[in-house]
Amino acid sequence: MDAPSSLPSRVRRRLARATPTGRRLAETEAQLARARAELRDARGRLKQARSRITEARHDLPTEVDAVIDRVREERLTFLSRRDLRNLAALARDVEARGVPGEVIEAGAALGGSAIVLAAAKAPERPMRVYDVFDMIPAPSERDGDDVHRRYETIRDGQAKGLGGDVYYGYREDLLAEVSASFARLGVPPAEHRVELVKGLFEETITGDGPVALAHLDGDWYDSTMTCLERIAPRLSPGGRLVLDDYYAWSGCRRAVDDYFRGREGYALQERARLHVVRRG
Repeated sequence: MDAPSSLPSRVRRRLARATPTGRRLAETEAQLARARAELRDARGRLKQARSRITEARHDLPTEVDAVIDRVREERLTFLSRRDLRNLAALARDVEARGVPGEVIEAGAALGGSAIVLAAAKAPERPMRVYDVFDMIPAPSERDGDDVHRRYETIRDGQAKGLGGDVYYGYREDLLAEVSASFARLGVPPAEHRVELVKGLFEETITGDGPVALAHLDGDWYDSTMTCLERIAPRLSPGGRLVLDDYYAWSGCRRAVDDYFRGREGYALQERARLHVVRRG
């Protein structure tokens, strides 16, 4: 006789599991739960492994390490010391290998990582730093809910800076602050061929000269896609993109996946940050 529909749901579940089919279903559900737990553990281990990968093997000059320490002490970046050393090592690497082209940072925030790159590269190699130096532009329908929630927090004035500081997007003259930070940390822009470029990426990232290294921190889909369309084709053989937000924001991840899907000539390397290297 079938169990009456008026029985409590937990009783009906117990009756269902008493049959061979019900037992098999329960076993399958348990296996799925174990598999999900193992997948979560594997993702955690992968994240830890990525964070331990050294992007380039070069000892840094003492003065570059000193700049990194100052950047961290002054809370000029959200990046860890390890991340900053990896960026500096990449800049030293393109010098050691003679990769031609400029260095680019797109998305500077308070300027910390750009200052480190400028300190690590050769003073004669040109570098451009692109940013709105103001409130971050709104995301689009191509971005996921995570991005829109973050943007709402920023737009509503609720975002917090490092160590309780004022969030960089709320500063009155961020461009002047970043320029002053370069000089204060011993890397004056004019002496290191660094140009700070204020404006939206789609209006400012132009040119067709070669690029040796680009650190892209555009957060959302449209800004990341603009960077890729205008910088990736300019990468010199052996040149490299470092995508800061690929693992952090859905819009950046989708833009990168869309751009490089089926596109030859590039090697994507999953490290602490996603790297893209121009083959050749």
